[in-house]
Amino acid sequence: MLADDPLGARRESPDDLAPYRAALERLADDPNQHLVVAVREGRVVGTLQLSLDPGFSRRGATRSIIEGVRIHTDERGSGLGTQLIEWAIGESRRQDCQLVQLASDTSRVDAHRFYERLGFTASHVGFKLQL
Repeated sequence: MLADDPLGARRESPDDLAPYRAALERLADDPNQHLVVAVREGRVVGTLQLSLDPGFSRRGATRSIIEGVRIHTDERGSGLGTQLIEWAIGESRRQDCQLVQLASDTSRVDAHRFYERLGFTASHVGFKLQL
């Protein structure tokens, strides 16, 4: 699913699973990382990563960061994405986070509408530096 769109196809490599396995081990060892996988009828149909990030700003608030949201093409429009995001918001509350944030590539206009429908606001401009 990570490579199943024009953006992911350029940056993901499903032919070599070694880096993904190594990442999974690092995530599993970190209690502030939650990799969520949705399975329907024995098939992976969705995923997201929720990271808890303690900080100094906002009076020492912990924030959560939602990343890597993917829904299988056959499942889009089924409500699964909403369920995953609602789970992430609920888990963030349970973990006493004060803010939930996410980033979405500027080309993903449909995703922006989806996140806004769930109450997110496009309040910041994000920057990246490829290393």
